[in-house]
Amino acid sequence: MGVTNKTPEFLAMNPIGKVPVLKTSDGSVFESNAIAKYVARIGEGELLGTTPIDMAHVDQWIFFSMNEIDRHVMTWLLPLFGLPGVHYNQTIENNAIQGVKRGLDSLNAYLASKTFLVADMVTVADIILTCDLLLGFTMIWDAPFTAPYPHVTRYFFTMVNQPEFSKILGEVKQTTAPKKKEKETKPKEEKPKKEKQPKQPKPAEAPKPKPVEKGPEDAAEEDEAPAPPKKPNPLDLLPPSPMKIDDWKRLYSNTKAAVFRDVAIKGFWDMLDPEGYSLWFCDYKYNDENTVNFVTMNKVSGFLQRMEFINKYAFAKMCILGDSAPFEIKGVWLFRGQEIPQRVLEECYDIELYEWKKVDLSDEAQKNRVSDMFEETDLIDGKTLLECKCFK
Repeated sequence: MGVTNKTPEFLAMNPIGKVPVLKTSDGSVFESNAIAKYVARIGEGELLGTTPIDMAHVDQWIFFSMNEIDRHVMTWLLPLFGLPGVHYNQTIENNAIQGVKRGLDSLNAYLASKTFLVADMVTVADIILTCDLLLGFTMIWDAPFTAPYPHVTRYFFTMVNQPEFSKILGEVKQTTAPKKKEKETKPKEEKPKKEKQPKQPKPAEAPKPKPVEKGPEDAAEEDEAPAPPKKPNPLDLLPPSPMKIDDWKRLYSNTKAAVFRDVAIKGFWDMLDPEGYSLWFCDYKYNDENTVNFVTMNKVSGFLQRMEFINKYAFAKMCILGDSAPFEIKGVWLFRGQEIPQRVLEECYDIELYEWKKVDLSDEAQKNRVSDMFEETDLIDGKTLLECKCFK
């Protein structure tokens, strides 16, 4: 930039001298959205929609992404990089933030009942919107910022976890330390030099007092204050439990399927401490949108990835049920303590996408349901088990 993009050869491809530019044997194409549509068009074409109304909706969401997301994200983000000629302005940043929030509000409402933007398939509109959301999620939108937009967050991580996306983008993680404007340091003012004064005769120095010898207690006071101790995890402060969750995880992993019910399941109920641990059923609220098998599986995978921070204190089985779409997502979780851990409620947005019900251990039917999920029986709640994922 600033060198070869100003040459006559480059300006012949893009007269405004910007990137990206796609060079083809038939000529050049500039503007990223136009390039994306060109690439989609020379393929099988389904990425552009398969009916006139779907094609119009693809264009509609491309324009939405450009005007309501990308424009505000770049206005907010670019000044934070300190680029030459791009100046930070608090009012402009505030306006961009409000613009982003308006766009995310509208998108969140739309995605409440949708898996993709158009029809039941990925289109170029999804590709463009996901890429426009990428900088926001990875650089300036932490979990508290995106908490009001659970459907947008679910949609974004569903998309970036598709093999075709992850092949290009790699592993995508939401920022925990949003980029902010660095404080500008003022240059130190040089003090005016004093004019030299004629030397005055020095008075006789008074005898220096004899230094006082310092003891160990004095030296200790001079040491730097120790770093404050880390705040303990509230789950570590609970009364000790005779159940060791790692023992259950080993039993689960090492028991063969032929004897799983007699050994692992029986062992679990024998070792369960109902005072120190609680079991919870979870049922996905939006099963109607689970129309694509692998997308539904990726939702579950993303959920479990975002729960990794609680791994030491939890175990779960998440099940995808049904012979055909729409598929149902149901699961059972074992948590340390009597409630869903507070940190999970605060940091994992997926929690809000499920209905949660504490297992009543006095109800044999509910206990049998837990056993079925742990064992991965062919039928759960009367429906075919399509896939099951374990969190351990």
